[in-house]
Amino acid sequence: MSDARRPIVLVTEGSDALPLNWLRERAEVIEVGADDPSFETELARADGMVIRSYTKVNDILLAKAPRLRVVGRGGVGIENIDVAACRRRGVEVVYTPDANTLAVGDFVFGYLIQLLRPWAFFKDAVYPPKEFKLIRDTVRGRQLNELTMGILGMGRVGRRMGHIAANGFGMRVIYNDLLDVTSLLDFPATAVDKPTLYREADILSIHVTMLPGNENLVGREQIAMLKHDAIVVNTSRGEALDAHALADALRAKRLAGAALDVYHPEPPKEDFPLLGFDNVLLTPHLAARTHTALENMSWVVRDVLAVIDGQKPRYPAPPVRH
Repeated sequence: MSDARRPIVLVTEGSDALPLNWLRERAEVIEVGADDPSFETELARADGMVIRSYTKVNDILLAKAPRLRVVGRGGVGIENIDVAACRRRGVEVVYTPDANTLAVGDFVFGYLIQLLRPWAFFKDAVYPPKEFKLIRDTVRGRQLNELTMGILGMGRVGRRMGHIAANGFGMRVIYNDLLDVTSLLDFPATAVDKPTLYREADILSIHVTMLPGNENLVGREQIAMLKHDAIVVNTSRGEALDAHALADALRAKRLAGAALDVYHPEPPKEDFPLLGFDNVLLTPHLAARTHTALENMSWVVRDVLAVIDGQKPRYPAPPVRH
């Protein structure tokens, strides 16, 4: 096939090198951001798109893409894609639901160990003997095997969290999910309603997608149900957690700590309410950023090309839920 007949694929937010080179061997690849002046011109020619978190695919964009056949999201969440609008126009949506499961699970437990075990690191100088002994005699942490892990959203990442918690650390695991996922669990865990989850969890780890109604899913009312020594972790979607309510609870010492990797808006603004707390860990959306996970997400190009070639993709986006 001549270059003139090769499919055109836009890559709007970069890609790992190996999958990108694989795609270049099979298609004309145009790397162009959605804010680039040439984007609309290239979009009008595109057969496929590869995006990540920040490119919004909606009716406005689709109206400018008459040749578009597939949108590939390198990642797990597809909230930035109007899947229904795509399918009305005959555009398939594919994604990488398994790509970063292990990376996010590791990251969350890294958070937890830092919050539960005060480290009192020293680096450039040793502690004087008296201070060394005082720290050793007074600093105390909490053991994971004595705690209950509460998981809100038992999808792939939630299940990985439960697997590590129960099988790795001997924790009690409780969870809440819209679906019956019992057959998917390889660890002991108990499904509970949301009030029970909030009341009994020592650690509340949020792993939900942004379905309609999930804005501030964990808000002031839910945070008030938590134990005063509970920890809240959000690596899913910033919109799911009311950061102002969380800050108020921490300021009033009604929670032991929190860790956030996602925000609304993202990046957060300078007046973000969780700045300045010693017991809060804030990271710039890094949970999935391992070499392996990024390459896994970039391999969405396989499904993008499969659709263009008239083949069935491995990971089509799930049916739209309202």
